[in-house]
Amino acid sequence: MTKTQKLYFSFDVVLYPLLFVIIMWLVFWFEIRFAKDFTTYGIHPGRIEGLRGILFGPFIHGSLKHLFNNSIPMLVLGTALFYFYRPLRWQVFILGFVITGLITWGIGRPANHIGASGIVYLLASFLFFKGIISKQYQLTALSFAVVFVYGSLLWYVFPLDTHISWEGHLSGFGVGVLLAFLYRGTTTVTNNKFDWEAEDYLPQNDPFMQQFDADGNFIENKPKVDEQQLNTTSKNDIGVVYTIVKQKKE
Repeated sequence: MTKTQKLYFSFDVVLYPLLFVIIMWLVFWFEIRFAKDFTTYGIHPGRIEGLRGILFGPFIHGSLKHLFNNSIPMLVLGTALFYFYRPLRWQVFILGFVITGLITWGIGRPANHIGASGIVYLLASFLFFKGIISKQYQLTALSFAVVFVYGSLLWYVFPLDTHISWEGHLSGFGVGVLLAFLYRGTTTVTNNKFDWEAEDYLPQNDPFMQQFDADGNFIENKPKVDEQQLNTTSKNDIGVVYTIVKQKKE
């Protein structure tokens, strides 16, 4: 069973998603600089050699716009996965990466499918559905943030544009939903509980609750402290004597 833990920031939360994006840009730069075309290394459904695209395809992009559109959500959603789902991050990322590619290879059109958009859809759908079914306020808030920022991505799981690999989008989206329900029983974040939420909580021992009577009314007149008790001094008390010296006029 996955261990729960408090949220905390560490450098690797940003490092791994950033490294993924840097590799994407390096591949694109290499193509431009040395006049290469790695499109054939994408996922090509129906061909055995097309399976290599499962590994290489997400790092290959057809244009600068294509690359930029995938870089920002990849960095943002990847960081969210690595921060909020630290115990599950590698399982979700690696399983999702491979299964998304396999499904794309199985259902895609006979063409070269390139780009990290399938991984983006994987991350977006996992973060949304896992947060909703987790019943934890931090993860639920993350779900609403994802749907608010990237909710429009849903339209591109349909064949609206023949130049877009909607099969890759659909595969990533479906795998994200699948993984969210697969790990629905695992809790990755502990909710901080107040003292009054503890099972052994006793109101009569709470200093704040002692300010109220049995009917919930605020106690204005507190019991007075015995004056004799205030006037008594212990043997350990230290007396302080002040001497006032008048300053002579010159």
